[in-house]
Amino acid sequence: MTQSVVVQVGQCGNQVGCRFWDLALREHAHVNKKGLYDDALGSFFRNVDSRRSDEDSCRVGGRIQRLKARAVLVDMEEGVVNQVLQGALREVFDATQLLTDVSGSGNNWAVGHMTYGSTYREEIVDKLRKAAEHCDCLQCYRGEGHGTGSGLGTRVLGLLEEEFPEVCRIVTAVYPSADDDDVITSPYNSVLAMRELTEHADCVLPVENQSLLDIVNKIQLMSAVEKPGSAIRRDGSVIWGGGGGGLAGAEKPFDAMNNIVANLLLNITSSARFEGSLNMDLNEIAMNLVPFPRLHYLVPSLTPLYTLADVSVPPRRLDQMFSDAFSRDHQLIRADPRRSLYLAAALLVRGNVQLSDLRRNIQRLQPSLPFVWWNQEGWKTGLCSVPPVGHAHSLLVLANNTCVKPTFTELRERFGKLYRKKAHLHHYLQVEGMERSVFSEAAESLDSLIDEYQRLDATRGRLTPDAARLAVAR
Repeated sequence: MTQSVVVQVGQCGNQVGCRFWDLALREHAHVNKKGLYDDALGSFFRNVDSRRSDEDSCRVGGRIQRLKARAVLVDMEEGVVNQVLQGALREVFDATQLLTDVSGSGNNWAVGHMTYGSTYREEIVDKLRKAAEHCDCLQCYRGEGHGTGSGLGTRVLGLLEEEFPEVCRIVTAVYPSADDDDVITSPYNSVLAMRELTEHADCVLPVENQSLLDIVNKIQLMSAVEKPGSAIRRDGSVIWGGGGGGLAGAEKPFDAMNNIVANLLLNITSSARFEGSLNMDLNEIAMNLVPFPRLHYLVPSLTPLYTLADVSVPPRRLDQMFSDAFSRDHQLIRADPRRSLYLAAALLVRGNVQLSDLRRNIQRLQPSLPFVWWNQEGWKTGLCSVPPVGHAHSLLVLANNTCVKPTFTELRERFGKLYRKKAHLHHYLQVEGMERSVFSEAAESLDSLIDEYQRLDATRGRLTPDAARLAVAR
């Protein structure tokens, strides 16, 4: 049995992370009717009996006593974490898993990375080590790096590499778009964070705020069209209120967007949490989808989304679900992978789906999907037998595709407009340890990344004949 640890950093990271724990508990409660602590629960939860001194005394096979998430929560503003401790998930975390401050980073990457990263370095490392000590076989650290570019989040990522170099590091990163960005210096934050993500993560799942907002608006529109006056259903599916996963208070504007990201995490971890005929280990994602170490940005798409609008909407046919997953409307970034080049792709299917269904759809879709010439069979598949609550089946596609290049190019242009004028640089340079060279190195790293994607895009359509076989002497 392997275990994974989730590291939640920042306001958005903690809101999304806590929503993930809320949904995961709902799934396990739906499946685990006997109340036994099994391998599925053990992958992301510990079973603790407060009456015994040995916290790890509750082994697999015994009754569930008190579940504790395998998680570390870090935030330099204590508001969200305090809400967690007052909400429905307060029993899932304890003080040893939390690290907070009161002042916040003020949307300044340098403050989070340099100041707080140095001040709290030993405490962060101590909490990471304690989380790892509770794992019999630590498989993966999942980071929740979100927002305009979390300086502390990328510092934690570097610490993970130092302390656990052999453990896979998967990061979810939310990118602001020019249309919805209300922080003028966010291009600085994002580009500075990009360098750290490129150098220290094994996989990054990029998600765009605008793409999430578009999906939420479509679902709301569908709800109104299908059944006038109906509301989006709130049964533990993707679009659900409640403050982002057990948080107290009224629904907030970004809750629905955060919930979509939480469901992405729910699906990517499903094979680690439940049995299946073709389970996919989290380590296999980086192993099979990342042919070049720096090109590890995997575009996620999720289906079904439309059934969340109303219970009366009929379920899509299985084959249509696969087609939807490769359409731009279901991508969590604004991109069209069919017009770019695939390096590899993973299909993570949940529910009663046969291997023959999977093969048939790959054969049907493959002619229309432009794969790089040296990896035409670059598919990784996973079948998890347990579907999401309320659905017959679901599909998550992770595509290593050059379509991320426009997102990064737009980010570079926004960064350049500020940096050429040296606008607001003094806010960063007055932070101890921050120098002008950090900006130039981050910009060079992003330029290099875009160039690598550009060179791959240029090979689209290339057909290389099979190498000549050696003649066999007679």
